[in-house]
Amino acid sequence: MTFPQYRKLPNHRNFYKITSNQRLLEIQVVGSKKINHTLEARTYFELKRIQDMLLLNTPYLIALQEEYESLTIM
Repeated sequence: MTFPQYRKLPNHRNFYKITSNQRLLEIQVVGSKKINHTLEARTYFELKRIQDMLLLNTPYLIALQEEYESLTIM
């Protein structure tokens, strides 16, 4: 699998840029604000979450790079 991979939730308020099997960047849209989160997965549950995203398990969907980048905070 090549990285980065992009995912989103069906509510279109959470967008993810997965940069490796153990790291992701999230943009969460809350009202008119955008909040950035970085996850360096260390626990089983964090690693499983990233794996679920990569496998497109429910509820994760493919996002376009342009969707993610249009939300990045400068």
